[in-house]
Amino acid sequence: MSLRLGDTAPNFKAVTTAGDIDFYDYLGDSWGVLFSHPADYTPVCTTELGRTAQLDEEFKKRNAKVLAVSVDPIEDHHGWVKDINETQNTDVKFPLIADKDRKVAELYDMIHPNASATATVRSVFLVSPDKKIRLTLTYPAATGRNFTEILRVLDSLQLTDEHSVATPVDWNKGDDVIVSPAIPTEEAKNKFPKGVKEIKPYLRYTADPSA
Repeated sequence: MSLRLGDTAPNFKAVTTAGDIDFYDYLGDSWGVLFSHPADYTPVCTTELGRTAQLDEEFKKRNAKVLAVSVDPIEDHHGWVKDINETQNTDVKFPLIADKDRKVAELYDMIHPNASATATVRSVFLVSPDKKIRLTLTYPAATGRNFTEILRVLDSLQLTDEHSVATPVDWNKGDDVIVSPAIPTEEAKNKFPKGVKEIKPYLRYTADPSA
């Protein structure tokens, strides 16, 4: 059965380029970004892992830890990391999971037979500190992932978890947000001292309360 939003992210133990890990222990009280790759030494994934490494400080700012997974053995992973560092001018520090027995791939439904009977699809899972699945994305093999979007969703989830707001279309950190429909307008004006702009009774904006 595929994982859905709000489901508990399955725990697992794995061999990685950073040593043996327990997924839950590795995350601790951090957010998690788990993303899969069909195989080592693939061109699109090489650029993705490089970009993820370049964004290391951005993930740290958001209290998020990254893990990548593919079904190739650990020896291949170590060789691939050298190529990634060389070609993408970076330093991959996050773990790459060697999932030769497909344990993680099966736990997270990463093998889609209509795409490939053996290789993992290119999925992304955002996991909150309480180990709940908060986002799932699956990309086609020829389309590189947009890590700016993944960071944007992390910002949105962290903001909306803390405040009674939602983020509108194309929102970025610092932009105005939408007041929850569950809050009456007068109460919203007290709750959000930066002001409430009412477009419709159900559509009200306020400044980003975290800014």
